[in-house]
Amino acid sequence: MSPLHRHTAADKQTGSLGDIEVCLESDDHVVTVYEMKMKRVTIDDIDRAVQKVQSANHRIHNYIFITTEAISDDVRSRASQCYEETGGTEVVVLDCIGSLRYFLHFFHRSRIEFLNAYQELVLSEPDSAVSQSLKEVFLALRRAAEAGSE
Repeated sequence: MSPLHRHTAADKQTGSLGDIEVCLESDDHVVTVYEMKMKRVTIDDIDRAVQKVQSANHRIHNYIFITTEAISDDVRSRASQCYEETGGTEVVVLDCIGSLRYFLHFFHRSRIEFLNAYQELVLSEPDSAVSQSLKEVFLALRRAAEAGSE
């Protein structure tokens, strides 16, 4: 298991590929990287991710940015070009709601448990980066997910 580093430490300082690195249970090779941004993701951010992926000593399957800001069409377009450029690494940029949809799909068998835990975290953090309007959208999405599971 990789050691946890302070989130304020730069990836370059820690030697990590991103903020969260996911390994397969059977080995310690990182297969998915999450990069959290409380700002807009830029083309330069994506280019740095591509450099990290290309310099890794093993194949990275996914490099996922999660941002609290809007995602420009240029950034979406650049991310979609990375699969060929990296030899098979999917690079995606998700906003907060997009990341929730992603994790609901990822944990589809236990989505209600995921939603419960996520709701508790989001609603219990009045001073978090999650705005009131985003909390309301989350609750609407939750109601839709619950209606779909009945």
